[in-house]
Amino acid sequence: MNPITHIPRLLPCSTLSRSLRLLSVARPVFVPNHPVTNEPPTTPQDPYPSLRVRHAPEAAVSSPYPNLPPIPRPHEVIEVTRARLLYQSRKRGMLENDLLLSTFARKHLDTMTERQLREYDSLLDEPDWDIYYWATGKKDVPDKWEKSEVFGMLREHVKNEGKVVMRMPDLS
Repeated sequence: MNPITHIPRLLPCSTLSRSLRLLSVARPVFVPNHPVTNEPPTTPQDPYPSLRVRHAPEAAVSSPYPNLPPIPRPHEVIEVTRARLLYQSRKRGMLENDLLLSTFARKHLDTMTERQLREYDSLLDEPDWDIYYWATGKKDVPDKWEKSEVFGMLREHVKNEGKVVMRMPDLS
């Protein structure tokens, strides 16, 4: 057969696309190693795990970030500490904790002693979901916080025995 005179037979679109699809599936895909670490690719994990598993009482709340030590503030004035703790109570990044902690701070922060302020500051260093589950009684509270006076005050506040409708307090 002469290549110059040979005209290939045209296939209908459906046959052509089917053969291309089969060809593309059967062909191995080359996945290069990571450009910086040169490690082979890993199996991807589900970015949206089931919430039933994640928020079960026996599930451990894990964070992709290491627990960083708190910033030491040895010479912080009490008024500045109160203002910082009020801000940290309002801006947790999780609406449930924002509401619970900001109303708690509005109610108790002005009357707390220096020791209670340090204890509350230490509590705010805990992961948000842990604080929420401990305060609402969904998970067991660690011994460190079980005996805490401030955490006891927070638990009483969360019970909301007066059935008050909570909203974010005003900034003033």
